[in-house]
Amino acid sequence: MLVHPQFDPVAIHLGPFGIHWYGLMYLVGFMSLLWLGKWRIRRHPDIGWSERDLDDILFYGALGVILGGRLGYVLFYQPAYFSQHPLEIFKLWAGGMSFHGGFLGVLLAMVLFAKKTGRRWLALMDFVAPLVPIGLGAGRLGNFINGELWGRTTDLPWGVVFPQVDALPRHPSQLYECGLEGIMLFGLLWWYSSRPRPVGAISALFLIGYGGSRFLVEFAREPDSFLGALALGMSMGQWLSLPMLIVGIWMLRWSLAKNT
Repeated sequence: MLVHPQFDPVAIHLGPFGIHWYGLMYLVGFMSLLWLGKWRIRRHPDIGWSERDLDDILFYGALGVILGGRLGYVLFYQPAYFSQHPLEIFKLWAGGMSFHGGFLGVLLAMVLFAKKTGRRWLALMDFVAPLVPIGLGAGRLGNFINGELWGRTTDLPWGVVFPQVDALPRHPSQLYECGLEGIMLFGLLWWYSSRPRPVGAISALFLIGYGGSRFLVEFAREPDSFLGALALGMSMGQWLSLPMLIVGIWMLRWSLAKNT
């Protein structure tokens, strides 16, 4: 049995100000996207993207992540609370972001960028998808450092006690997600995208990889206390991930069939 070290959520103290670990994880995500994207552009100049394009993609994507992530949390997880306390929506520092909301925000942001530049939206998403998982993994590592989004109780030897919750060993579900949605998904997409693929296939694999990983890990993750289990005993995260998995499988079949 392991005990969570109770890290200080503030990584760097600067007098009355502080830089939080979770903020650093966002920075890691954005910078990794920039670095990996520039590496791919320089290594494969024939893909048709420039480093200036990448800077704009990062700007649009960051807005989509932050605005979509917050609004997704408000609408998917606590709509009743925020309808009564609308000003709380703007308190981003208080926590509360939804991956699925951020995902939808990025999709919309990329639609706007594609229209502005005259690019094909699906080809744009194929370029962006392999650059994303490192940031997802960093975010889940930030969840573990903060001691949030803990797992269900377990008797497995790597169970972790989160003292701020109780004295029971729990699945370190944040680390499961870091490994699956971050490291594993990055390796899979980076390998798959290293060769020319049919338009839409890489995006489809992202949907399958993330949707499937998140759906499975939710079995080990403690449901949100204010929601609990929903229909069929599934969590909100599972219900939101299931469409990603289904659409991803359909899209992969469509992409491969269209290009045979």
